Amino acid sequence: MTTASLTIQEHHNSYLRELLLTTNAKEQAAYVLCGRTTIAADPWNGYSHHKLISYEVIPVPEDEVISSSTQHITWKTDSFVKVLQTAQAKNLTVGVVHSHLGGLNEFSIQDDTNEPDLVQLAQNRNGSDTQLLSVILTPEGNLVGRLWISPQDAIPLQMIRVVGQIIHLHYPNRGQGVSPTAFQRQALAFGEALNQDLSMLRVGVIGCGGTGSAIAMLLPKMGIRNIALFDKDIVEDTNLNRLHGARQPDADTMTPKVKAVERSLLELGLGVQVRTYQAWIGETSCRDALKALDVIFCCTDDHSGRLMLNRFAYYYATPVFDMGLSIEVSQGKTHNFQALDGRVTVLAPTPRHICLLCREIINPVIARDEALKRNDPAEYERRKAEAYVIGEGNPSPAVVLFTTEVANMAMQELIHRLQGFRGEDGSTPHRVRKFHLTIDRKPAAVPNPNCPVCGVIGAEWWGRGDVVPFLGVVE
Repeated sequence: MTTASLTIQEHHNSYLRELLLTTNAKEQAAYVLCGRTTIAADPWNGYSHHKLISYEVIPVPEDEVISSSTQHITWKTDSFVKVLQTAQAKNLTVGVVHSHLGGLNEFSIQDDTNEPDLVQLAQNRNGSDTQLLSVILTPEGNLVGRLWISPQDAIPLQMIRVVGQIIHLHYPNRGQGVSPTAFQRQALAFGEALNQDLSMLRVGVIGCGGTGSAIAMLLPKMGIRNIALFDKDIVEDTNLNRLHGARQPDADTMTPKVKAVERSLLELGLGVQVRTYQAWIGETSCRDALKALDVIFCCTDDHSGRLMLNRFAYYYATPVFDMGLSIEVSQGKTHNFQALDGRVTVLAPTPRHICLLCREIINPVIARDEALKRNDPAEYERRKAEAYVIGEGNPSPAVVLFTTEVANMAMQELIHRLQGFRGEDGSTPHRVRKFHLTIDRKPAAVPNPNCPVCGVIGAEWWGRGDVVPFLGVVE
């Protein structure tokens, strides 16, 4: 079985609404060019999956519209052929989005009649394996879609995500579910729809230490059922005071962190499905699982892993909630905090979301040295001896009170983006909580125009999905 889904960048969704939900009471249409990724086997159901990501929106020229009304729109295919040509040159998939101003939340008989002809035209021009995306937009903002793989066969989209400062989910029967008993009081606060949305998400936790294990334990208790854990390390004695779910026998038997956390999640009895990957997140064995995720919590102190996820968030339009804790203690008879800062930075393809490079959270030199240590340990040790390697000093301080609080900060940011409990302007791309001063700050940053991730140059790759080499980086 094959499934399909679509991610729409928030600014593309706003442009589509502007183009299609006009005041002239007639249906309108536009094209959307999409990057794509193919997942050989979804980690939770084993199905192959086509995931499309909006890359560019192109209006249907007004002079090509033949007729339109509240019930239909038809137009010449000249612009469609031009869009197909662009898609073939850039290895993209063409989508057709049109409005149903009457509010019909499904494809009409006319849609079913006309779209196979467009699929046939697309395959005649671009090849027999060419796919065509079709999406309906209603005045209420609802989205419904399908992916045509032949003129006779279309796959309904199981999920359409709108991603940016907010996260809106569109899927069949949204809002009609009833919360399990364990989550009914949460529904009293946030509504039934949030519980249903959370149960639909596929969420990854990168790094299962103090912060990662804390966020992992929150996921099932918020109602998230599909969880992936990534960490190559084992439980050690020094982890036990802050690694949620770990026990002394885990340290004695060198249990992988992902297995210790998985056991604790399953013991909750809340119906979660956990997939574990004892590997560095950049390894190819993690890619299908990574690409299948809707949301990522990055809890690693690994600069090279963060560097990869920094690009991934923009290429795949997958929100990454990156977390950090900085503790600096003065050296004296009494310990005074120079810094006790928890940080949550959200990465997403919007101008407001500045990447970790431009915020100077990632050190590319340390990332380079980490990659060398992983790929060529002997050369790493040689350079370390010659003082060409940095970042090998004493371990940083860590306290469970604050790692757990940072996890709470990140979860609150996700819930707001799904439900909006902070109000219209409540999304915060970058929050620093100074625990010792009891204040929150939201430091501003300006992207480098030449940044290959979030600058003008990088924006050319937002939503491209699978490219060769992976994320445009030579390995």
